This record gives sequence, structure tokens and C-alpha cells, in this order.
Amino acid sequence: QVQLVESGGGSVQAGGSLTLSCAVSGNIYSTYCLGWFRQAPGKERERVANRYSDGFAIYYADSVEGRFTISHDNAKNTLYLEMNSLKPEDTAMYYCALKRAGCSVATSLVEYWGQGTQVTVSS
Repeated sequence: QVQLVESGGGSVQAGGSLTLSCAVSGNIYSTYCLGWFRQAPGKERERVANRYSDGFAIYYADSVEGRFTISHDNAKNTLYLEMNSLKPEDTAMYYCALKRAGCSVATSLVEYWGQGTQVTVSS
């Protein structure tokens, strides 16, 4: 069984920065995709960024490209999302996600979710 535990959310003013972490544990025996999704009140959950476990490819939503950076520490098996130049529209619950095999933008294909961490950006 795979477990994903997020941390690092909080409240920040527009223009500020936050870094989210996701500790990954469990048995995964193949190439997999790790990523971050978010869901704002009244909106559908959407992909923010994801990447292959071997770093083969990295994907970002257009809305965060150039402001957010996804990275993975193999030794700690921890996924990070560094968020800079935060905007009020980045306010959402952020979820760590894992899908075996290839990366996808589709939330329906995610196999494992973390519990979420709230990010609130005030203007």
C-alpha cells in the first residue's frame, strides 16, 4: 500500500512563497508519476504539476509555469512543490498524487491521493 503525506501549506500574502512537501512510502515496483493537484472551492480538481519517478519528463499547468517548481528527493522519497509569486487564485487545497506508469492530467487516473494541505493567498 502506498501512503502520501503532505505538509507545508499555510497562509501567505500575494507575491509570497511556500514550499509543499509530500512524503511517499510503500511498495512501488515500477515507473510511476508523482504530482500535485489542487482544488479550489466550487471548482474541479486540476493538475498543477507532475513528473516521472526517474525525472524523464515534467509537466506544469500553464497557470503556474515559471512560478512553481516540482522536484523529488530520491534519498528521502519526498516530493516538493516550490511556489513563488503566489496569487490569490492559487488559493486551494493541494493534493499529492501518485499514478503508476505514465503521467496524466486526468484526476480520474490517479491511484493514490494524500490528505491535502491548504494554501491560502491573500491580496
